[in-house]
Amino acid sequence: MGKQFEFKMAAYLFASGIEKASLDELRRGIEFFEKYCPLDKVYIEPYRSNVEVSAEKIRAVKALFEEYGIEAAGGITTTIQMQGHEKNSIFDTFCYSEAPCRERLAEIMKRTAALFDEVILDDFYFTACRCEHCIKAKGAKTWADYKLGLMEDVSRTLVKAAREANPKVKLIIKYPNWYESYQETGYNPEKQKDIFDGIYTGTETRNPKYEQQHLQRYLSYSIIRYLENVSPGRNGGGWIDPFGLSDDISGWVEQAEFTLFAKAREMMLFNFFVMIDSGFLPPLTPRLSRLNSIIKKCGNPRGVSLYEPYNADGEDQVVNYLGMTGIPFEPSPDFGQGKMVFLPASAAKDKDVIQKLEDHVRRGNTAVITAGFLKECIDRGIKDMTSVRPTGRIVSGNEYWVEPYGERRLVSSGGEKIMIEALDYKTNASWCEIAMMTGYNSFPLLVHDYYGKGHLYTLNIPNDFGDLYSLPKEVTGLINRVFADTNPFIKSSPRICMFMYDNDVIGIYSQKQYADDVEIFLPEKYSTLRDLETDTEIPLAADSANRKHYGKPVVSYKTARIYLPGGTYRFFKLT
Repeated sequence: MGKQFEFKMAAYLFASGIEKASLDELRRGIEFFEKYCPLDKVYIEPYRSNVEVSAEKIRAVKALFEEYGIEAAGGITTTIQMQGHEKNSIFDTFCYSEAPCRERLAEIMKRTAALFDEVILDDFYFTACRCEHCIKAKGAKTWADYKLGLMEDVSRTLVKAAREANPKVKLIIKYPNWYESYQETGYNPEKQKDIFDGIYTGTETRNPKYEQQHLQRYLSYSIIRYLENVSPGRNGGGWIDPFGLSDDISGWVEQAEFTLFAKAREMMLFNFFVMIDSGFLPPLTPRLSRLNSIIKKCGNPRGVSLYEPYNADGEDQVVNYLGMTGIPFEPSPDFGQGKMVFLPASAAKDKDVIQKLEDHVRRGNTAVITAGFLKECIDRGIKDMTSVRPTGRIVSGNEYWVEPYGERRLVSSGGEKIMIEALDYKTNASWCEIAMMTGYNSFPLLVHDYYGKGHLYTLNIPNDFGDLYSLPKEVTGLINRVFADTNPFIKSSPRICMFMYDNDVIGIYSQKQYADDVEIFLPEKYSTLRDLETDTEIPLAADSANRKHYGKPVVSYKTARIYLPGGTYRFFKLT
């Protein structure tokens, strides 16, 4: 627990800033933080991109922070420009296929470990190199297989080097926000979680339109949850920065909020020098104070079990787009044990996934697969579970009908036209619950199959994942209801998120640019809904929609309607 909050506040000091700054300038920076956001911990970097700060300066900086009661750890950024070993690669990351580069990194690690009992590796600890040495060493392997094995070996060597300099040093690997690309650059959580003493999480988001990465703001929540499940109890915290948002400062603050909704233990601000005399800290402080009072009342996060096997990719970031439509996810590298599981295309990486899926559904559980997963597994046994088939044809439209099995049909219009694959299915062998209409036809967005004792749904994601935000609330509301199973869910227009905790607390967060109504649906086991901050009870009404499957009751809901301005959130206690 930090000085001020339930979580620790930390900042990173990069090497070039340390080298240039005097101790008096650093002291003024500390006092600026003290005014707005007192620090519990700093990570002091002796090396980055050939900038190597003297041990004497590092010790003086460390002592200065400790004078203020601030814990000091070390940091390394593994970028390099070695004379005679210039590389044609992204970000000047080390070439780990060459002995001189590896020897140089071992030297840097030994020197840093001698100065600190804890050292974090910034998220440039990957390889983007495909030089002649790398090509020769790779041989017939795929780049992913080569780099995964290479970085596993480098990691073991690096830890050994650190221990030689300081037997009690604790080494932390920070993983970046682009988790579905890890294997192509050698990030290997499956192996590295057992090599390093702990992990850390990059929760920075970016504007997906103007930046290379397609990171929706929900990622600041989901990636913390994923890496917490990769290495339970050893995920040190979330790391945010104000760069690459390309819109406004609210995205900076929202990174922090989503990171802490996910119950991160520490909040890392990158970086110390950028924060000083900036407009970044003043708006952060009151938001964190409010958030701190809320998360103390929240239990452990929970949600729809999302299966993301190690080293998998496919439908990159789709879960974070879906998270922005109101579905709470709990990502994991292990196949889910709960009643509901979600399988995007990346889950097809598991060669045994169809058997796991079939066993799960036949036992009486529910699964949602994407059309991308279906396509990946079409010749691996999925045909036995559904009549849905990909066609490769593309259709577009912006009108929809919604007809859950045994319920009345609703027709609604969305925003911009979207494009989807024209999935085929066999009438009455499978049941289309949501369809997009064209001039004289309709094509499925959600198809329901009954299998064994359970249920399988196929969700047809638009070709452009961002088109999920063009779906009307009647469509996203039913999708959310399917994912919820017997849990609470919301019905709203997209870009409103929901968070769920195991002590019957839920949170609703609007990412919209304008105020809107949100309907909250509570299963019949709940009788009250109270605002977590004001303790005000929210009126509930019986859901008027028909919830019967040809006369057989399925589940009944109570509903509440709240008004949520854009960029705001509310949390509630359910009893």
